[in-house]
Amino acid sequence: MTYSRRHFLLHSSLGLAMLSTIKMNAMAKALGEVGLKDYFRDDFKIGTAISGDMMKALPADYEQLITREFNAITMENDMKWERVHPRPGVWEWSLPDKFVDFGVRNDMYIVGHVLVWHSQTPQWVFEDVNGKPLAREALLKSMQQQIATVAGRYKGRIAAWDVVNESIDEDKGWRKSPWLNIIGPEFMEKAFLFTNEVDPKAHLLYNDYNEHKPAKRAFIVDFVSKFKKQGIPIHGIGMQGHVGLDYPNIKEYEKSIEAYAAAGMRVHITELEVDVLPEAWEHTGAEISTNFAYSKSLDPYTKGLPQKIEDQLTRRYEEFFKLFIKHRDKIERVTFWGTSDAESWKNDFPVKGRTNYPLLFDRQYKKKPAYDAVVKLKK
Repeated sequence: MTYSRRHFLLHSSLGLAMLSTIKMNAMAKALGEVGLKDYFRDDFKIGTAISGDMMKALPADYEQLITREFNAITMENDMKWERVHPRPGVWEWSLPDKFVDFGVRNDMYIVGHVLVWHSQTPQWVFEDVNGKPLAREALLKSMQQQIATVAGRYKGRIAAWDVVNESIDEDKGWRKSPWLNIIGPEFMEKAFLFTNEVDPKAHLLYNDYNEHKPAKRAFIVDFVSKFKKQGIPIHGIGMQGHVGLDYPNIKEYEKSIEAYAAAGMRVHITELEVDVLPEAWEHTGAEISTNFAYSKSLDPYTKGLPQKIEDQLTRRYEEFFKLFIKHRDKIERVTFWGTSDAESWKNDFPVKGRTNYPLLFDRQYKKKPAYDAVVKLKK
């Protein structure tokens, strides 16, 4: 070995050491900015739902939290028909525009929620000027115009759309909604075709709750398979993820992930939360027209969550994220339905005025033990 080569290697080693130090310093500096999206960057996108109230005046610390932790966002309510198009000829674009601008500015995966749904759609949509059920062709035209206007406004910026929401009634087949009653079951395929015509590059989803149930799973797999044979552009299934401490059966949940993926669908966990309060009903749906009377027995943790329940919440999140990691090849995104317990709709549903603790951040936006348990799975 010549002197010059030794000299070169010495300086190379020093250079590598310096580079390593620079990298370590950069990593240390960035450590405080690492969020859920970074831990799961090789698995799936991590998202949250943002409410209209937050978008009205986005607090700086809230924006920092969102951009640190998440790389996908969903508008909670203000893209739904009753909010964005409350009356004929009236459009409310302020909050959806702010939401989309926020997502574009922060290079996020933006989800549009929702184009066609039986709930939170004004009654006038389904009636003629005399208050009678609208004619089939007129309702189809109205649906097409709504999709063209909303999806068209955000073409190229919204990555995925919940095209149709909650149109299956458990094990009874199609929900008897005005969409079904007036148009027939083909309203589903029309909704997907209309959306694809407006934005051919958007990822199109069917979104629902209780999709772990065998009968509902079979119905979904059946219509998805038929759609694919017919060339209907459906790309994914949104599993809402409104779960509790002891429901649903996680093995059935896993079977649904596998079944939807086997049918050619990307799986999105779209509205994840873990309800810690006593059930107010026998089933575990999310039909928002249902509400129950308040009682203290249904609201036992007004002064804070007991350690035993906190531990159960932590274990439940850990259990579900182990499942998600196991099936990361099938899962596109995991989205929480809100960021902190203070924001969660579960404080008011299905019983108004309760105090719930279903998310990974508490009411002061501090990380809960469940957050640490989820992150630990990736460390």
